[in-house]
Amino acid sequence: MTAAGHLVSMVELGKLILRHYHHRFSVTILLGQGSLDTPDTTSFIHRICQTTDSITFHFLPILSVKPSYNHFNRAEFTRLNNPNLRQALQTISKTSRIRAFVIDFFCTPALSIASDLGIPTYYFITSGAVMLAFFLYLPIIHNQISKSLKDIPTTHLHFPGLPPMPASYLPERVHDRENQGYSEFLQIGLNLRRSNGIMINTFECLEPTVIKAITDGLCAPDAPTPPLYCIGPLTASPKNESGESKTVNQCMSWLDAQPSQSVVFLSFGSRGVFSAAQVREIAIGLDNSGQRFLWVVRQPVSEDNNYHRSLELKDPDLEALLPEGFLDRTKERGFVVKLWAPQVEVLNHESVGGFVTHCGWNSVLEAVCAGVPMVAWPLYAEQRMNKAVLVEDMKLAMPMEELEDGLVTAAEVEKRVTALMNSEEGKLLRERSRKMKEEAMSVWSECGSSMTAFTKLAESWVNQ
Repeated sequence: MTAAGHLVSMVELGKLILRHYHHRFSVTILLGQGSLDTPDTTSFIHRICQTTDSITFHFLPILSVKPSYNHFNRAEFTRLNNPNLRQALQTISKTSRIRAFVIDFFCTPALSIASDLGIPTYYFITSGAVMLAFFLYLPIIHNQISKSLKDIPTTHLHFPGLPPMPASYLPERVHDRENQGYSEFLQIGLNLRRSNGIMINTFECLEPTVIKAITDGLCAPDAPTPPLYCIGPLTASPKNESGESKTVNQCMSWLDAQPSQSVVFLSFGSRGVFSAAQVREIAIGLDNSGQRFLWVVRQPVSEDNNYHRSLELKDPDLEALLPEGFLDRTKERGFVVKLWAPQVEVLNHESVGGFVTHCGWNSVLEAVCAGVPMVAWPLYAEQRMNKAVLVEDMKLAMPMEELEDGLVTAAEVEKRVTALMNSEEGKLLRERSRKMKEEAMSVWSECGSSMTAFTKLAESWVNQ
């Protein structure tokens, strides 16, 4: 009962457990079914079922009462599924002892069911420590500020361990104090304190300041903070990326023909859709930059193409969408792929030297593990908060600046892409990214920070 990107990390957590403790634990992933399913999620689950038989998927019955569609409405979806969840946990408990019930933050309503059944419950924050600090400290912000954040968008808020950031950087769901989403996020912050522990998909040297603030109790000063386990980076392996082999072969063959670190990769996640006007601005900026590029293009959003429809895997008409002659002019140095590219493989290819990203946490970690510097272009959720930390604290990205109406101009695209690939600042980002890649590789060594945290967590389950 979670978002597609979150499910990827949850599966990687299951594989991690089985890799080190297959003789002690089994892994079952519970999934609701209904209007919140997306093609990306369905395709991913199918692929994992084919390739990873050691992970069991248990699908809860389809709900008789449907929640109204809303891509943020997963809390309601979970609440409606709670009777099915209770039955599933009770059935599993008849043949196995449930050592730990791990939930995504979208699934907070499930905490009460596990508590009633006496099952230890852990959160797995598939985003970074930035998001965890936000959740834990939101109840404090709620008591400090009586206005809706949408009414004070430029007011800078101070979360422990994070750089000050304007209220508009926070997830859209908390901008309106009267919105149901606001109260649901507030509830997540309060319920995190009630869990047996919090796992998070990050590693200590990537976010040291905010991790220390959390473990020191600064983000939840009104209650004890549960034990924190930084067990990242957990990223999808190339073989588990969904997509057609034809597309994989085309992308990799094209990259094989490009010089080392010469290509900028542009991809904006499974929900990264733009207006037709914005797609044209990107194209013009890439054209004028003269840089080599690999660009993933999805069907644009329009008045008759709302969010739900934009999730459908519909091929964009590139000839109609892109400026006249663009594909011909750039065919020697650019490759445009429809809908999807094998992101992990692309980022790890020798020819890729930069990544324009929406700052989704999976994408951030994949770039970090590949040692590729970024241009941060956040679109939704906590991505603006990620951008602030990537640019100001980690110094692994440069910002893409947008106009007041949200449009990023062709001139800005040209400027940032060129700077990332050719400037002294880009060179420094590349060197920092290379060093962080080495850090990311070391955390899973025998005495690495993530291995130590994971072992401590798993042994606590063994010794219950």
